[in-house]
Parts: sequence; structure tokens; C-alpha cells
Amino acid sequence: MRTEAWTQAVRHELGPGRLLPLGGPDDGTWITEQAACRALGRAAAEVPGVWLESLRIGPVPLDPVSEPAVRPPASALPPGPLRIEAAFTASLGQPLPHIADQLRSALLYAAAQALGLAAVTADLRVTDLHASSKAVERSRNTTQAVKLAPQAAAARSSPPATGTGSTRGPVRELSDVAMGTAGVARLTAVLGSRPVKVRDHDDPPVRHIEVQLAVAPGHHPLEVARAVRAALADAAATGTPGPVTAAVLIVETEI
Repeated sequence: MRTEAWTQAVRHELGPGRLLPLGGPDDGTWITEQAACRALGRAAAEVPGVWLESLRIGPVPLDPVSEPAVRPPASALPPGPLRIEAAFTASLGQPLPHIADQLRSALLYAAAQALGLAAVTADLRVTDLHASSKAVERSRNTTQAVKLAPQAAAARSSPPATGTGSTRGPVRELSDVAMGTAGVARLTAVLGSRPVKVRDHDDPPVRHIEVQLAVAPGHHPLEVARAVRAALADAAATGTPGPVTAAVLIVETEI
């Protein structure tokens, strides 16, 4: 019930948020902050006596970032260290430092191991204390969950794009390739109306593919993205005179 409440709150209250780098500079993969927060919220729900009030994920100020190996989605953050910021309500049933350590460990482990985010720190803030875990449960039913800056609408399902002009055929074919990759639940779009985009660039001459997708339960998002990028590059290489690059944006995943 706690996990379902968290997921519903994030789904209905938030836009996609920041586009966070997943993996390293060579992985060409990003995940929406909304999807990452929902995943981390499920991990935090396993910590007894804790209810998350807000959660943000962003770059570590002043830390160096790297140039991605492929063209990123519009407004995506460059690869670099990430910081988790969380506010939570806690029960007095356990020492507060112990609860905070458990929550920090759960968030950092889920971010790094289950998602592939380069999260290096988690800053926590206690917003309220209750005498029992039951009071925490009552509190979570009367408060807003995660707060993010309002941005675009939440992720929505979209049919594969058909493309226009010379990319009509390639877009349809590449959509089928992406959907046929193990671990892809569906293609979906939060940036514009097309889950698969193909762009030909002249300087330097390269065909770039961008795909937005949801990861199926039981699959690691970064591994799925790597497989999708490899499959798209192989499929697009035939009949393309120049190099092919691919970027993946994950808009939904479960851990």
C-alpha cells in the first residue's frame, strides 16, 4: 500500500522533471527525474518508520561533468555526479540517526545499483516526528508526496511515429527494432509527440536516433538501454553512408 500510494502521488503530481544521465558518458542514456524518483520512492518505502515528503535528484554543484558521446535529448543534464535531496517524516520508534542512515543507504543503493545513476550523496531533512509507525502512516495519507518543479505533462503512451519525408520508412522500422529488444515494455513520449526520432546532421555527417521508452519489470534499465542502442545502430547502419548514433530516454521503470 505504501508503494502504491507513493507511485500514484508521483504519477499524478509531477511532470517528467530533469533528464538525468544514466551510466557514463559513453552510455548515451538518460532517465526522467519522475521515473527515477518513483523507483527510489519504492526503495524508500521498505525502510520502516519513514515516509518521504519530497525527493529531488540533480547535479552536484561545482563538480565536473563530462561531454556525452552522443547528442543528448533537449535540456538533458550532462553526465556527472548526482545528488539526492529528500525530506521525510520519521517515527520515534528507532533512533533518528539510525533511520536516516537506513534511508540514505536505501536511496543510494537503489540509485547506483538498481538504476545506474551516478549518485554520490544523499542530503536528508526531517520534516516531522511521530511517536509510532502508525502515526507516520496516518501522516502520509494527509500530506503531499514528492514535490518537483512543474514542467511538462506526465509520461503518456504513444504509438510509434511514422516519420516524414526520407525518414518515414526508417522511423517505422527502428520503432519495431526498439520494441523487439528484450526489456522494452513500450515506446512512449514525454518530449514532443514522437517516441522515435531520426535526424540527419551535416556537420559532422551523422544519422542520430533518439528513442523514449518504458522498461519492463524485472529488467535493469541501463542494460536495456545499452541493448536498444546497439540494436538501433546495427539496424540503421544498413544503407546509411555515415556513422549512426543513438540516445535513449527512459520514462518509466520498476526496480
